Amino acid sequence: MTNKPNVILILNDDMGYSDLGCYGGEIETPNLDWLAKRGLRYTQFYNTARCCPSRASLLTGMYPQQADVGHMIGDDGIDGYLGNLSNKCVTIAEALKLGGYSTYMSGKWHVTKDIDDKKDNWPNQRGFEDFYGILGGAASYYEPRSLNRNNERIDPPSGEYYLTDAISDEAIRQIKGHNENKKDQPFFQYVAYTAPHWPLHAYEEDIKKYKGRFDAGWDDLRKERLERMVAMGIINESWRLTERDSRVEEWENAKDKSWQARRMEVYAAQIDRMDQGIGRIVDSLKETNSLENTLIIFLADNGGCAEEISEEWGHRIAEGGVGGSFNTRDGREVRYGNTSDISPGGEDTYASYGIPWANVSNTPFRLYKHWVHEGGISTPFIAHWPSGIKAQGELRQQPAQLPDVMATILDIAGIEYPKVCNENSIKPLEGVSMVPTFTNQIHEREVLYWEHEGNKAIRKGKWKLVLRHPNEWELYDIEEERTELNNVSKDFPDVVNELTALYEKWAEKCEVKPWEELLELRRNKEA
Repeated sequence: MTNKPNVILILNDDMGYSDLGCYGGEIETPNLDWLAKRGLRYTQFYNTARCCPSRASLLTGMYPQQADVGHMIGDDGIDGYLGNLSNKCVTIAEALKLGGYSTYMSGKWHVTKDIDDKKDNWPNQRGFEDFYGILGGAASYYEPRSLNRNNERIDPPSGEYYLTDAISDEAIRQIKGHNENKKDQPFFQYVAYTAPHWPLHAYEEDIKKYKGRFDAGWDDLRKERLERMVAMGIINESWRLTERDSRVEEWENAKDKSWQARRMEVYAAQIDRMDQGIGRIVDSLKETNSLENTLIIFLADNGGCAEEISEEWGHRIAEGGVGGSFNTRDGREVRYGNTSDISPGGEDTYASYGIPWANVSNTPFRLYKHWVHEGGISTPFIAHWPSGIKAQGELRQQPAQLPDVMATILDIAGIEYPKVCNENSIKPLEGVSMVPTFTNQIHEREVLYWEHEGNKAIRKGKWKLVLRHPNEWELYDIEEERTELNNVSKDFPDVVNELTALYEKWAEKCEVKPWEELLELRRNKEA
């Protein structure tokens, strides 16, 4: 068993395509840059535009609706939208356990509607032997409210606590414990950071590193990023930069510039701290002589998040009792909202970096988390495995998406995808192994599909058909211009018809429901 590789799957939350240093960003990510330099960077890997559906797809090798997390973790009462991982799916952890792997998780779960009592779809019940993290979707980094150790709700320890550090610490504990007790077995570990998802919480020592770094403003920074991405070979030099979001003023006329820059400084600090933790995880692999035969994969669950937190929305988060609270641990009032009188970072604040900086994070693409234009679904994807990937520092242009991760992991582990798990018949795997791309061969996935909140897309070869709900289909030649600025749907009606037919066939197979139908179901529930 010892010749089978270990696998560490690292997912972060709400980060844009170009934020990492090794993808052209300003943020200092030396540890991820090191993994990229000694491994591969994929330029056309895709997530599913939103946290819950992406996690469900990543964990099961299914499309989100097939895993019953077609939207979020609310229960709409129809197949595909039950808000809980289906028992007709198998998680990566469950499949690898059947093949003799030990399985661990540290971080954010967010694929069950039952976060308080019913535990059928908690990590321990879905294949993970040891779990530390949050069950919900968002939390204060200083006092997360849905924190669990295995099946027991726990409070953060008294004194200094920061969730990103805790996720890293627990992952290291699991690695070292495995080496001490089960070193004859391979392990799979899922490290799901909440960073840099709002709220903007970070230590001042990390924030100070970025003081002044974003003072040039979003207009110049987007152009500078694009230049670096072109120089790296990540972006084709002929692709045009998308326009600044029309809701955002040009930087020269922006008000409260120091506060605006502070928002991005805190966001950068959150990613910086995560990268520090990843460095410590890598160090633990070195200390246990495990690094060479461990596949480390890093990616994000969706594009940069343009959600602007208002005071009203923040209070609803606090009233829910999971994502935040009205008071800090020492009794101070938590100030919710994106206003210039609230300087983010501290425990008594709850803010997001908003539309203008999400526009920077997704450079050079259009739109954000929620949408399936390139800005919502494009993610950095790093693969590092010295024993299995001989190429170092190379780029891979082959398109791939979330279900392919499970297929790839099972392939390198030499484990067949199960037809039955826990006495349940399992749906067929939708992913296609990416192993051939390690040596720069063709990826055999021919078509990629997306749907979220009525936003839908299909990509086949160079063509991408995409719709921003409730608008019409748009067609783009992704090889000619991946920034989706030249809609050629009127010029190629046969391509539109072909891709539309493929999409409808896929949507029927995966039980994708029209967004209007789901909204009507919810209105009837509330009536």
